[in-house]
Amino acid sequence: MKAIWHDTVIAEAPEGDLIRIEGNWYFPPSSLHRQFFQPSDHHTTCFWKGDASYYDVVVDGQANDFGAWYYAQPKAGSIERVKQDFTDYVAFWNGITVEA
Repeated sequence: MKAIWHDTVIAEAPEGDLIRIEGNWYFPPSSLHRQFFQPSDHHTTCFWKGDASYYDVVVDGQANDFGAWYYAQPKAGSIERVKQDFTDYVAFWNGITVEA
């Protein structure tokens, strides 16, 4: 699977390494092409997964603010609910596509 923005692959991993949560594909941290990711100060809270942190995705000088998110410390019980440890796994939105 590939995460793509502005015709650039920003993350890539076999589908079996990804985790599907609420319709979103979460990529393992090792699959990210780190040169495209910058930490963001943006945070949100999911009532059952916990506090999400974000990355800005930057390709060819164009920034996709808050284009990727992850849970550094999933809320108690959420890993059991998902049945996999999704700590630091990254999901995408805001125009970033995920393709097989």
